Amino acid sequence: MPDLDLTTLRLFAAVCDHRNMARAGQQEHLGPSAISKRLAQLEAQVQAPLLERHRRGVVPTAAGEILLEHARAMLATADRVARDMSAWRHGVKGQVRVLASVSSISQHLPDDIATFLQQPAHAQIRVDIEERTSASLVQALREGLAPLGVCWDAADLEGLQTLPYRGDQLAVAVPRGHPLARLKRCSLAQTLAHDHVGLPANTAVHTLLARAAAIIGRPIYYRAVVSTFDASLRCVQAGLGVAVVPREIVENARPDARLRVVPLTDAWAQRRFAICFRDAAQLSPAARLLAEHLAAVAAAV
Repeated sequence: MPDLDLTTLRLFAAVCDHRNMARAGQQEHLGPSAISKRLAQLEAQVQAPLLERHRRGVVPTAAGEILLEHARAMLATADRVARDMSAWRHGVKGQVRVLASVSSISQHLPDDIATFLQQPAHAQIRVDIEERTSASLVQALREGLAPLGVCWDAADLEGLQTLPYRGDQLAVAVPRGHPLARLKRCSLAQTLAHDHVGLPANTAVHTLLARAAAIIGRPIYYRAVVSTFDASLRCVQAGLGVAVVPREIVENARPDARLRVVPLTDAWAQRRFAICFRDAAQLSPAARLLAEHLAAVAAAV
């Protein structure tokens, strides 16, 4: 099959986004007939129908959905190449893409990267941070889509090299006046009689809690599921339930009289993070410097 054309893939993605060739044409400054011709050529190239045309517009076929996923990845990579080369022309001589779990981003990682960039020797290095779940992060590192990742060290890190990073302590955030608020410490089992506010099923914290609850033999009842720790704390403040979150996130936030934080006594509640990469010998000089800096900062605390 001939090489896929990025311009055509961009047009295909625009049509899928708008579900309408005329609106996609307005965005891309092309007439609908020109777009239709390019997409017909694309269908011939991949030997599959990509769009179903209806009275109200178009929708991708099953084959179109598969191509759309790859097209978005290719376009995102092309955009990163353009940004990186532009940065190089303007004086940035090193660039590192770091994939990180929400827990690490919500705690120390941004500050640790900031101290790295503030050093005069690193003035021409740029660091891009992208939030990922641990599973997605590990997969991306294995596929060579990013040089560095930071995630929970209990993730499936097979095939990757690691350096130790910081740790955290999971705790349960509860509203003041809640029965658990009277305790200085508690176990997960003691929280299971109460409604929880949780994170999505693909996050490390959700996976950890599901595994621990299964060992206990009791379910976790989620009254609400939100995408960030900040949102889960807001739900706790509103009285929707209790939430298991890193203790450090709550302590670093502004004091809130509506919340109490009770550390969990379970052994798994003490977590460690890891700096991950495929092969230290293949890291760029900038990525190697950043990995060594993060590991050194963690070792010093």
